[in-house]
Amino acid sequence: MKIEINNGRLIDPANGIDKKTSLFVAAGKIAAIGAAPPAWHANRAIDAAGMIVCPGLIDLSARLREPGFEYKATLESEMQAAIAGGVTSLACPPDTDPPLDEPGLVEMLKHRARSLNCAHVYPVGALTEGLRGETITEMGELIEAGCIAFSQADAPLVDTQVLLRAMQYAATFGYRVWLRPQDAHLARGGIAHDGEIAMRLGLATIPAEAETIAIDTIFTLARATGARIHLARLSTHEGVARVRVAKRSGMQVSCDVSINHLHLCDVDIGWFNPNCRLIPPLRGVRDRDALRAGLVDGTIDAICSDHTPVDDDGKQLPFAEAEPGATGLELLLPLTLQWAQQEKQPLANALSRITVDPARVLGIDAGHLGPGGPADICVFDPEAWWTVEAQALRSQGKNTPFLGLEVPGKVRYTLVAGQIVHEA
Repeated sequence: MKIEINNGRLIDPANGIDKKTSLFVAAGKIAAIGAAPPAWHANRAIDAAGMIVCPGLIDLSARLREPGFEYKATLESEMQAAIAGGVTSLACPPDTDPPLDEPGLVEMLKHRARSLNCAHVYPVGALTEGLRGETITEMGELIEAGCIAFSQADAPLVDTQVLLRAMQYAATFGYRVWLRPQDAHLARGGIAHDGEIAMRLGLATIPAEAETIAIDTIFTLARATGARIHLARLSTHEGVARVRVAKRSGMQVSCDVSINHLHLCDVDIGWFNPNCRLIPPLRGVRDRDALRAGLVDGTIDAICSDHTPVDDDGKQLPFAEAEPGATGLELLLPLTLQWAQQEKQPLANALSRITVDPARVLGIDAGHLGPGGPADICVFDPEAWWTVEAQALRSQGKNTPFLGLEVPGKVRYTLVAGQIVHEA
């Protein structure tokens, strides 16, 4: 199918393009930019006047809830949420039920995702069997089945010898290891940031040191093994500072931040709002500001939604008992645009953090609109404001701290492999 997108402002951070021009799509690829290819005849023309045309968004953490948690969400509902949010590629953590520790499970997930003909799904395999932190998985077989990295998700890996062996094995074959830095002992039983708010509310706490001690351990083992490390969901100013120093020293490490932690802090818990029960916990104002600054100066590589749909039964509980997580696939773009406006960042810089930069972390050919590249495209209206309401979300999970907030940026078209999969 040949598609022509006219009159839009084309922003492609990977290739340094930011101008009003036309984009031509054929056979699932970018055929040309600017002038039409020879003998061009489009099957469909899209008038993108007043809109932004950019690469499809790439999300580094989106729980699709299959297999095992279909009562919280289904693969179909969350893939619809992804394309409604302009997300054309996403990585899903391994904490399904059972965890993604066997090739058959990975192949089944990939097949189910392909059959829905929506966004591209990149499974992250379990680092240890059953995420128990005891025995390393068969990484080679999982890579062959379609995994792009290995992680413990939010499951603790207490035994540092197992972590060392996993890093050694991964480094030998060039596999990526994704770790959420949190010391399991310091975090044990905690649900909120160790600060004034948690003290006032009487909530068990997780100190910032739980993150920094874990980062120090990970960096020490990474230097010893040469493993390629990605830190998932930084949350503290001390953590950002450590990553900044490590990068300046030449260490090959990447990291991301959740869109929730970019905008919220522990004050937003208010009077025990269960939608603010997140992992990692919302930190202090200083931490939030450090995360925003780290994103501006490039210390933090990418923004992710950390999409975690939870059913009403899991959220309509006292704060300490509520299931952690927030839905976010459809909010990744508008909340990124809002961050850019608040920080006075160029739009191209903001889009880079949710397109080409996460593509580099994943190691995939995506996040750009170069001729011959994949035609994964997002077309959105930056001036269209909408209110985050439960009925407005495609995701089966309606749990988000941003309910009732008016946000900028409405996705009008999403193209995956040259096909229009969403139109609004």
